[in-house]
Amino acid sequence: MRVLAAMSGGVDSAVAAALAVEAGHEVVGVHMALSRNREQFRAGSRGCCSIEDAGDARRAADVLGIPYYVWDLSERFEDTVVADFLSEYEAGRTPNPCVRCNEHIKFEALLDKATALGFDAVATGHYAQVVTREVTETGPDGEPVTRTVRELHRSPNEAKDQSYVLAVMGPERLARSIFPLGGFASKDEVREEAERRGLSVSNKPDSYDICFVSDGDTQGFLRSRLGARTGEIVNTEGEVLGEHEGAYAFTVGQRKGLALGRPAADGKPRYVLEVEPVSNRVVVGPAELLTVDRIVGDRSVWLADDVLAAAGWDRAASVSGTHDGAEPGEGTRAASDWFEATVQVRAHGAPVPARARAVVGPAADASGAAPAQGGGMEVELTGETLRGVAAGQSLVVYQGTRVVGQSTVQRAYRAARATSLAG
Repeated sequence: MRVLAAMSGGVDSAVAAALAVEAGHEVVGVHMALSRNREQFRAGSRGCCSIEDAGDARRAADVLGIPYYVWDLSERFEDTVVADFLSEYEAGRTPNPCVRCNEHIKFEALLDKATALGFDAVATGHYAQVVTREVTETGPDGEPVTRTVRELHRSPNEAKDQSYVLAVMGPERLARSIFPLGGFASKDEVREEAERRGLSVSNKPDSYDICFVSDGDTQGFLRSRLGARTGEIVNTEGEVLGEHEGAYAFTVGQRKGLALGRPAADGKPRYVLEVEPVSNRVVVGPAELLTVDRIVGDRSVWLADDVLAAAGWDRAASVSGTHDGAEPGEGTRAASDWFEATVQVRAHGAPVPARARAVVGPAADASGAAPAQGGGMEVELTGETLRGVAAGQSLVVYQGTRVVGQSTVQRAYRAARATSLAG
């Protein structure tokens, strides 16, 4: 195959490209320039996309003996990932820029451009596994038809597993993606592989945090882009406890940075419970009010048609908005049957037992008010609860190690209470 290897300048992507070459593919390396100001982007192990990173990627490509190019995707990155980050925070939601980067840049802009240039697949240094299996079905003429199914699974390297941020890619793009690091159980193994191959990035530190906030000051970045907007910090009774310079700088579950100056009456820490963008208020309260047991998501992406089919889901119904799975009393809402799963709401959060189902159209909350239209999912936690789930977070559903689907959190509901935490 002709494979385009995305080379960030780090050890993971360099080894992934090396393994693609070793597998016999015709490989071309490409570095994505995502910053309009790359000289200012790396500070130690923070950030990425610096001239240093582009140089490291070039040296790795030279060692591997493959062609190497730099593609300027900075405008696309600014208009999608950074713009989404700002607009979501401004709307009182909590975005995950890594999810959006995978969606809009690595597996949309990059993959689509690679396909247009005649490449068969894109290889990246993500820690995830693609498992293929043969499925035999009955064809239109009644004869058995065998097809290959590609599944996205967690990496055996639990500390580095990136299936959570990859879940948004969808089955079509998964079919054209290669993750050569899927079988590695630790980062040390990858570094040893790089050293064995003479790659100078073998000991390069990992980048972390938000790549376009290289100093780690997210609130400062938001303030510089959105401006200061003084508002109130209140408790659940509406009592004013303090002021802030912009509700957009807070997220549900946040404890630090409230600067209230006086403790709660019970002496316990306060946490952000709600962010109200219209009133520019931040509501704080005790930790127990962060506990949720039901989540509704929208903009869903499904990666396991067989799981949905077993739950009575019909893709045609997802377009028409009608479905036999609608339960009594649910009006026109269409839904699949519930299926057992585990769910995860943070990149390295612990998965928790749940049941989930696909939903078409509005899913009314306890008050009868319906959120925005759009295909989504509903999740009910069946074991332990979760804390601090914020609108805008990515909700990923698994069965075992397999990714079933992904959705963007629209609302989360307090355990044993009917009050919506976010909306």
